[in-house]
Amino acid sequence: MLIWAERVLLPTSEEFVAGWVEIEDDRITASGAGSAPREPDEVISGTLVPGFVDAHSHGGGGASFVTDDPAAVDVVLAAHRRFGTTSMIASLVTGSIEALDAQVRLLAAKVRAGDLAGIHLEGPWLAMAYKGAHAPELLADPHAEAVRRLLDAGAGTVRMATIAPERPGAMAAIQVMAAAGCVPAVGHTSASYEEVREAIAAGATGATHLFNAMPPLRHRDPGPVLALWEDERVTLELVMDGIHVRPELVAFVFRTAPDRVVLVTDAMAAAAAPDGDYILGDLPVEVRDRVARLAGTDTIAGSTLTLDKAVRNAVAAGVPLAQAVLSVTSRPARYLNLTGVGSLAAGHRADLVVLDEAIEVARVMYRGDWLAR
Repeated sequence: MLIWAERVLLPTSEEFVAGWVEIEDDRITASGAGSAPREPDEVISGTLVPGFVDAHSHGGGGASFVTDDPAAVDVVLAAHRRFGTTSMIASLVTGSIEALDAQVRLLAAKVRAGDLAGIHLEGPWLAMAYKGAHAPELLADPHAEAVRRLLDAGAGTVRMATIAPERPGAMAAIQVMAAAGCVPAVGHTSASYEEVREAIAAGATGATHLFNAMPPLRHRDPGPVLALWEDERVTLELVMDGIHVRPELVAFVFRTAPDRVVLVTDAMAAAAAPDGDYILGDLPVEVRDRVARLAGTDTIAGSTLTLDKAVRNAVAAGVPLAQAVLSVTSRPARYLNLTGVGSLAAGHRADLVVLDEAIEVARVMYRGDWLAR
């Protein structure tokens, strides 16, 4: 199949050009700018971009990645795929080491099958003061044995782990994670500026939803925000739902560090599903007017976001469309060392999204097949 489009985001460019993509079976075989090398099979009048990559998500479609039922994972993936997300990391909230071991093993099978892109451990190695929607009684210090146990359970599928670097044993744990190919991400932390710099030196290269679940930036005590923001080795996750972070601040971070911003959903089960009462891990969550909060509190408990909406929100805040798209395609793939996704390069999986003039998802191709409209 040869597709030509008026606007394409090619792997060698950060701007849209007229161009083409050639596909055989489930793979891209070639792509380029200008006229197609032969008569195209399809001509697209919209904008053609790679399938989206969500580096941090807990669920959607009414289901969660915290499950003992593999079919629930498929529900989450299908729900987000309708909105252009063709590669997902399954994020797990805090649980006991035994429970997380079992969940990682179940999800690892889905990674090996090619359904999931990887696993993210968001807990239990978090700060009590900034636990967010995590069970406080299950928070723990990151002892190296426990870290190795969960990494071994995943057998290479645990791509990222969130850690508060001020907890005892954190620096050694960060080194264990990095050596195993798991990205240590600083988050849910009360760490000082100096402690975060030490964590980065030890191998931490991610910022779990920057600004959220950490102390604010203060002029005499800049804390984790500045240490993460200023270091070029660190990728900055942002939840662009207009609730987690003010849109103007998201746009400013894009202007200061465009190559390091990754938009994530941090979505829970209510993403692509109605308002109602849900469970995040073992905690009850109320979703009202598309905002998820721990039941009876003002604590945000993930989001109801999908990545297409994150892109539209970013553009509405002044971020160029190409930059917003890169932040949900090639940059998250690079962040977590995912191969074969996030780009329209030859050899990559044939995952494509067509955006219309309103930046709504018009069509989605997954593994070489167009999904039903």
